[in-house]
Amino acid sequence: MSRLSHTRFSVLELAPIRDDGTPAQALHNALTLARHVEALGFTRFWVAEHHNIDGIASAATAVLIGYIAAGTSRIRVGAGGIMLPNHAPLVIAEQFGTLEALYPGRIDLGLGRAPGADPFTARALRRDRLGSADDFPADVEELEYLLGPAQDGQRVVAMPGVGSQVPLWLLGSSLFSAQLAAAKGLPYAFASHFAPRYMHEAIRLYRENFRPSAVLDEPYVMLGVPLVAAPTDEEAQYLATTVFQRVLALIRGQSLRLKPPVRSMQSLWLPHEQDAVGSFLGMAVIGGPEKVRARLDAILEQTGADELIFTCDVYDPDARLRSFDILAGLRD
Repeated sequence: MSRLSHTRFSVLELAPIRDDGTPAQALHNALTLARHVEALGFTRFWVAEHHNIDGIASAATAVLIGYIAAGTSRIRVGAGGIMLPNHAPLVIAEQFGTLEALYPGRIDLGLGRAPGADPFTARALRRDRLGSADDFPADVEELEYLLGPAQDGQRVVAMPGVGSQVPLWLLGSSLFSAQLAAAKGLPYAFASHFAPRYMHEAIRLYRENFRPSAVLDEPYVMLGVPLVAAPTDEEAQYLATTVFQRVLALIRGQSLRLKPPVRSMQSLWLPHEQDAVGSFLGMAVIGGPEKVRARLDAILEQTGADELIFTCDVYDPDARLRSFDILAGLRD
């Protein structure tokens, strides 16, 4: 039996804005996608925190999570992730404690160590104290404390938040968070959808050093996978040129608004840029149903991942929904 049949599928959404669209349309499209994959039986729908980026509408991450959770009924909704250096742990505890109070048993809190913003934006986000990646372990510890049971003599209480035990995940694209997740016995999500270089080493470190905890008996690995699925390999490759253009724009420091697909990328990038885009998308799954199945089977065989979380930056919203229909059909 294919590993696909017993691997959990989830979605990571950045609320991409089209070149002819608005943030409102991107946010409505996010909810439409969440409802669609909920009906397909997906496990969770996460949104990511990014700031000061033209083309991404998920900056107010907790607000967007509330919108998605209110418009769905069963699927878990959460952050993939909150960039903890940008925030005081108390603020995050209150936000996600509120979400858990409103949508009990459906909220996840994935935590990232990178600021996810340039230094000027980071300073604007946290004027009184510039967070540092070096503070990350202590900030995670503080957040666990604030979301845990109330303690005698506790002077600062997250309300809502205290006692909520919102599930925490650690996210990463290097080895640091893998080691921290292992030491704390937390589930681990590797950002292989944009930085696959250290994926195998991070998974190995996490599994070898994992310590069982009150929340997890065994290591649990989720991997990010860019997806473009279509009825044929040729159409999928055509649709994927939107993704290629977006990564190229990221490399060049340009707007990340989604651009329509093109018949050929050759006139749009230089050879070294093509190589850089290919490296960035090293985990991408692009093709018709059989090619997608074979690629996912290979990924699962090589990594033993417990869950795959898919990004999908297809230009046409209907074609994006169809990608997930094709993906879900491979589990039958």
